[in-house]
Amino acid sequence: MDNQQLKKIANTIRGLSMDGVQTANSGHPGLPMGMADVATVLWSKHLKFNPSNPKWENRDRFVLSGGHGSMLIYSLLHLYGYDLPLSELKNFRQWESKTPGHPEYGETVGVETTTGPLGQGFANAVGMALAESSLAARFNRAEKIVDHFTYVMVGDGDLEEGIAHEAASFAGHNQLGKLIVLYDDNNITIDGSTKLSFTEDVLKRHEAYGWHVQHIDGHDYDAIDEAIRQAQATTDRPSIIACKTIIGYGSPNRAGTSKAHGEPLGVEEVKLSKEALGLPADQSFYVAPEVYELTKSAGQNGANKEKTWEESFQKYESANPKVAATYKDCMNGVIQKKAFDIPYFEAGSKLATRAASGKILDYLAPIVPNFIGGSADLTPSNKTFPKTEESFGPSNRSGRYIHYGVREHGMGGIMNGLALHGGILPYGATFFVFTDYMRPAMRMAALMGIPVIYVMTHDSIGLGEDGPTHQPIAQLASFRAMPNMTTIRPMCGDETVEAWKIALQNKKGPTMLVLTRQGLPIYDRKSEGMAPASMAQKGGYVLIEDEGADHIIIATGSEVEIALDAKRLLNEKDKKVRVVSMPSTDIFDSQPEAYREEVLPSAIRKRVAIEAAAPESWYKYVGLEGSIVGLSRFGASAPYQVLYEKLGITAEAVVKGFNG
Repeated sequence: MDNQQLKKIANTIRGLSMDGVQTANSGHPGLPMGMADVATVLWSKHLKFNPSNPKWENRDRFVLSGGHGSMLIYSLLHLYGYDLPLSELKNFRQWESKTPGHPEYGETVGVETTTGPLGQGFANAVGMALAESSLAARFNRAEKIVDHFTYVMVGDGDLEEGIAHEAASFAGHNQLGKLIVLYDDNNITIDGSTKLSFTEDVLKRHEAYGWHVQHIDGHDYDAIDEAIRQAQATTDRPSIIACKTIIGYGSPNRAGTSKAHGEPLGVEEVKLSKEALGLPADQSFYVAPEVYELTKSAGQNGANKEKTWEESFQKYESANPKVAATYKDCMNGVIQKKAFDIPYFEAGSKLATRAASGKILDYLAPIVPNFIGGSADLTPSNKTFPKTEESFGPSNRSGRYIHYGVREHGMGGIMNGLALHGGILPYGATFFVFTDYMRPAMRMAALMGIPVIYVMTHDSIGLGEDGPTHQPIAQLASFRAMPNMTTIRPMCGDETVEAWKIALQNKKGPTMLVLTRQGLPIYDRKSEGMAPASMAQKGGYVLIEDEGADHIIIATGSEVEIALDAKRLLNEKDKKVRVVSMPSTDIFDSQPEAYREEVLPSAIRKRVAIEAAAPESWYKYVGLEGSIVGLSRFGASAPYQVLYEKLGITAEAVVKGFNG
């Protein structure tokens, strides 16, 4: 394909992008117009994809991190043969269209990840490259069944965000050579010139991180082609190509200005721009028949590559049947039944739920080959490094434990990329309070509905002496308010077993395990008249009760032990009590109404909820006549037993709660 043909495709992308934004009277034309040349060279000459099978597992991944420029990816998907008809481009940003304002995973065929908050796509791409590297090291034999690149298009805004710094540092350290970043270096942000706030040398920064760097004219087709080839040939480092572009390229009066960034060009400017680009000024969403013919060849080339890959996989499967079966299980998300036979813990002992989780991971890791875990530099505290595993790194890419470093936000974004790539079930850990650093990535996992597992330890004031900087108070309530986030705070090691089973089965969104630092009792449930731990699968259940109970105590995690103490105090006063363990309000709320009524009968109005956290989660369960023992202040530095007493998280406080 010659440069004139590439130019026709690129200008068509510009026309479609202008028209989509203008028709919606909303959107961002500048990025698509500026990066159309780079995108055209990539998709026409380098990107490995098959529009007839968008989920082909050995395809190259393409991420548009600057999701505001979504008309670029929608135009590409349409032109290069994906099932995204022109009518959807005309319906840009409208209700139930396949072309929402920012690309959304699962909504639009060919979109690899949801992007919008800047920097997230960059980190996702690092995760995808990490997944490719890990799977290739573990499964490739004579045949390279895992062998593809991850391309991510970023802008100045992406690279200003802290998550991009964290992810770039991680990628450089781990020498992720299949990662190629195409940087839209146009010196413009919403406020105006980047000189207002962003004057660092981006390439020197990435060079310091251990990246291969290049700087080119982003409108020179030969330079773009050669730079991508050089990046592909550099296998010991990730690559960034700074593509010097003009935002809104082709617009006579808006190009190179912040006005081209985030608002329609206007009817007259669209006409002038089309005339300048050689497009019919009086036609909207124009695609010349020749352009469809040109773009078709790239998809056909990809289909041929997939066919060759399938033939190679057949040879691979014949030569390595067991390995191939494991690979297919990983890619299909299959988890062996044995993984759900996690043993319970010895009754009568005391065990922190974080320690229980660590022992569970020791059991699971050899059985679940698609597990990749890690921690944000808190491995000894989080108990997340299984005994059977080794660390991933430049010299050992088959290791399944990731040292993310002190990079919580980057870890969250990278984990999303691991899950999105396929073949990986990621789990990652830090202290629960530091979810404040990674919350944007966790929100994106919930929004996308992807299976990511968070192991969050040091869950309350129970962590003790580290004090209020490390003691989470509002976090539980906030995550319970987040749609599609399954939050579980188990009361003991056996409920932690059930929590891990839930996490393994949850393929519709992320699961967060909220675990203690302090030891909690393992009960002999049968002899003590308690419900089996398997009832935790319901989210909330009657743990123990007196016949004719007319008082209900609801508790989670470490406070269930306090609830049981309160029950004994109330029994001494001849009160009949039901104790409800509620490890997951999310799961409990999803149960049938009849079950919820069975656990929390509306006729029993004397209710107290206790949790060493903000009370907002509990009002809907205790009702107008109930009360809550919780925290409406930050914690303090002291031994945890002292904190519980001084801050009023006690059995006596529960009893007082019933007395009003």
